[in-house]
Amino acid sequence: MHVVMFGDQHVETLGGAQVSMRLQRRFLEKAGHTVTVVAPRVHGARGRSIAPDAAYLDIPSVPITPDREYSMAWPGRRTDRWVDAALAARPPVDVVHVQADFWGAFIGHRFAARHRLPVVHTMHNRVDVGIEATTPFPKTVLRVLNGWQSWALGPHGTRRDGWAYLRGLAAKSDAVTAPSTHFARRLEAHGVVPRDAVPRVDVVWNGIDDGVLESVLASAGSPRRPGPARFVWLGRMSPEKRLLPFLEALAASGVRAEVEVIGGGGQLRAAQRLVEKLGPAASVAFVGKLPYARVLERIAAADAVVQTSIGFETQGMTIFEAASLGTPSIVSDPDLAAELGSGFWPVGADAEAAASTAALAEALRAAAADIEAGEPVEVDPTIRERFRQSSRTAAMIEIYERVIAS
Repeated sequence: MHVVMFGDQHVETLGGAQVSMRLQRRFLEKAGHTVTVVAPRVHGARGRSIAPDAAYLDIPSVPITPDREYSMAWPGRRTDRWVDAALAARPPVDVVHVQADFWGAFIGHRFAARHRLPVVHTMHNRVDVGIEATTPFPKTVLRVLNGWQSWALGPHGTRRDGWAYLRGLAAKSDAVTAPSTHFARRLEAHGVVPRDAVPRVDVVWNGIDDGVLESVLASAGSPRRPGPARFVWLGRMSPEKRLLPFLEALAASGVRAEVEVIGGGGQLRAAQRLVEKLGPAASVAFVGKLPYARVLERIAAADAVVQTSIGFETQGMTIFEAASLGTPSIVSDPDLAAELGSGFWPVGADAEAAASTAALAEALRAAAADIEAGEPVEVDPTIRERFRQSSRTAAMIEIYERVIAS
């Protein structure tokens, strides 16, 4: 079959959805299918570094960030004509897979409606939480987004919150998927379900590359070297990821651990200053951004991954990557803990308790004590197979075939 994916950003830019789409494309092609990825053209140095690829249709766009890495394509008739002309030269389309929240979603749904094609929409993000965390006037932004959606796709109700926005996208879809059970159930509870369907959102985890997983496992077979507990925190350094509260809890815990902080972002300097100010007993190394395979190697070599965001993640990839590699986690978000099932030290009894510095400090002390005693919690061995991208692609192909048949 020919699957056309639509994204808000080019898949060769940074971002969890982009990484997932690249992986999906590769494994769909390995299974014998054709994939076209439609997304805004990238500008600047990043755009010049992207090698030509026949699978990419780069829509005319305008840069929207100072580094010109991220772009926006306007979802109007001119873009409609451009997409139609570009796809006319390719094999007939069987299914449209929208993996976008904004302009990419509008462009993809408009294309599917014009050509009467089935649509699968993957909800990667909690739009309400994301906008509240990143914009100064979230309610105004959500009202504008809902109005924009009504203009681009047609009216979808009168409410103007994040759930209404997602309901509008789901109403244009033949199937809606989410990367975790807890997010799927939350979508259903707010009426974000596909058109003409029972309240059901399909759960398809974002996966890990089978080959990379095997390579890292093969090189990580040596026994644990002696020493204090080794923790890894990784992610974007922004407020919703709660790096600074982690560093405060680390200092309060008094544990003599070795801590690596992997990633970058706007709070890097604040985090470095906080470590200098608090002087934790643990050593803290800021190692910056690393290639994906190197990140997995660091996770495999660690005693535990520390997950600190609460209510923001729709899946929480890092703790699943860790479990696939046999590394347990310290988990703040109770929804992510429930999804993981086992193989973690919980932080607090619920989301409210988990947000306290004292609860996180206690979880760090408990994890360090278990690790140093040689008795860490054991991860669920079934996650490694369930998290492989080959199994995730097989699950998505079943959904494609279902919507095509119906």
